Amino acid sequence: MIQSLLIANRGEIACRIIRTARAMGIHTVAVHSDADADALHVRLADAAVAIGPAPVRESYLVGARIIAAARDTGAQAIHPGYGFLSENAAFAQSVIDAGLVWVGPDPASITAMGLKDAAKALMIAAGVPVTPGYMGENQDPDFLAAQSAQIGYPVLIKAVAGGGGKGMRLVEDPAQFAEALASCQREAASSFGNAHVLIEKYILSPRHIEVQVFGDAHGNVVHLFERDCSLQRRHQKVIEEAPAPGMDAQTRAALCAAAVRAAKAVNYRGAGTIEFIADGSEGLRADRIWFMEMNTRLQVEHPVTEAVTGIDLVEWQLRVAAGEPLPLTQDQITLTGHAAEARLYAEDPATGFLPSVGRLDHLRLPTIARVDSGVDQGGSVSPFYDPMLAKLIHHAPDRTAALAGLAAMAGAVECWPVRTNAAFLTRALADADVIAGRLDTGLVARRGDDWAARPVPGDALLQAVARAINGPAPALAGWRLNAPPAPVIVRIDDGAAVHAVTLRKGNSAPLPFRGGAGGGGYPLGSAIGDSPHPNPSPEGEGLEGHVSFTLTPRGVIASEGGTTWLMTAWRPAGAEADAGAGSLHAPMPGLVTAVMVAAGDAVIRGQTLLTMEAMKMEQAIKSPIDGVVAQLPVVVGQQVGADALLIRIEQGDA
Repeated sequence: MIQSLLIANRGEIACRIIRTARAMGIHTVAVHSDADADALHVRLADAAVAIGPAPVRESYLVGARIIAAARDTGAQAIHPGYGFLSENAAFAQSVIDAGLVWVGPDPASITAMGLKDAAKALMIAAGVPVTPGYMGENQDPDFLAAQSAQIGYPVLIKAVAGGGGKGMRLVEDPAQFAEALASCQREAASSFGNAHVLIEKYILSPRHIEVQVFGDAHGNVVHLFERDCSLQRRHQKVIEEAPAPGMDAQTRAALCAAAVRAAKAVNYRGAGTIEFIADGSEGLRADRIWFMEMNTRLQVEHPVTEAVTGIDLVEWQLRVAAGEPLPLTQDQITLTGHAAEARLYAEDPATGFLPSVGRLDHLRLPTIARVDSGVDQGGSVSPFYDPMLAKLIHHAPDRTAALAGLAAMAGAVECWPVRTNAAFLTRALADADVIAGRLDTGLVARRGDDWAARPVPGDALLQAVARAINGPAPALAGWRLNAPPAPVIVRIDDGAAVHAVTLRKGNSAPLPFRGGAGGGGYPLGSAIGDSPHPNPSPEGEGLEGHVSFTLTPRGVIASEGGTTWLMTAWRPAGAEADAGAGSLHAPMPGLVTAVMVAAGDAVIRGQTLLTMEAMKMEQAIKSPIDGVVAQLPVVVGQQVGADALLIRIEQGDA
């Protein structure tokens, strides 16, 4: 067995490999860029080696530095994880040539499956069904256009060396073909150094079905059943599950047998995935499922297979790399229950899924089921790498319970100030078509705008936050709304949204604390109510489900349904003023309606200085201290923004 292992990766997959290696008694070595010097995978490993600056081309993609790190630390083997150099045949060969163990398939197998056209030719020879299309050498644009017309539109142009959704164009109209071809070839040349493309028939109701396969050095190949990865955004998987909904035993047997034939065709060793595209318009049928490609590495979504089979795939990888036979035969591998996984990203769905980077000041991940995380509270999301924070995995006896559990997990995510896609995931998992298993790879594109709408906090959370901030203070004396009680004005994050919260009677029981240091040592409010399957709220109403808040010196970090906000409230002037505190700021955007003092005037604590109107309510701004008006930058009739300085008082005798 391997005694010392270097993980040539970062983030959650490096952490996940380290955990299995440690359980097996294997010494682990992490590598890291300068940006990752204090990353979680570095702290988890037994040893760590710096391999270069933050950009991946100067660190994680420099194979020579990784091999040198293995030699310097005495590591016997290198595990590439996924991404980076995991499917680089030249790097794999370099590892072997250095006398190290490569935890992956033979370089020849990687090469054989690395080009989509060559892989399809191999599959045809092995009797594996492939998607109708053209995969020849002739790359003349007019010839390819003629082939597309013969195949029948719509067609998919795919870079033969592509992957990860890059180098792929859907063409529905022949008039668009030339432009799409040129664009695809440019991207392919830039991303993969190879502009060669193939043409495939585009399936109108496509489902992405893949089969986990495993081979050893003794000629054994098994499958570990299928996964459904149809929920994708721009060809990137979002939610994966096993087994595929609607897959009957006969179709499963035919599909998995085809996957085993594919692996045997390249003498495959280690963990691999055979990806298929299925025409789901008439349900899943064996004669409507075709080979797409093979991923010669461990997949991001491998935990759902682990959940339904009870097999640790990383442990199998390490045992096979050490020369051991597969631990189980095909008839010993069983399928139990249903598992679903969601990818938690540091991104903002409401702004087109732009990455969200920075320090994770507040991060709480669910604990009710498996979470594979690459970060922890206090860490940072770097702009240099993939923004995945964690994978949420839920296993249950059936699909309904698995999806409900996963939705609850996504709804329990708390993260601030970095934004995440957790609320997007809860809405996706609550979609009627998703729940019913009516899936295809275009579903996210059709529903994504609704799922991505920015949530607003629900009334229960606002009530709790308003009470927490208002504390023992009585009514907010400056407000006039024709009748008591006066509302607490809760402002969210950057002041873009404000809510007037009228505290209800009979709802003032304090929330129990559940402890933790999420608020810098401040107590954390317990969940107000938990729903196993949060409602989607495309119209913007508050999400039901996990609700919590953390009191911090900066305000209240409040979470609901997977969205986290920083909330503050405008308190009565002088209610808790420090002795020298004299700068008063607008609690929200509003209009200055009256100014009662001038610069240089002496004022006393509690004296009304000016009034402003916002949300059809007027607030009196009062002096928190005795002193002199040192600064008065506003005038009557002026519209001011949230947090704008209204007046500054210097302490002194009035």
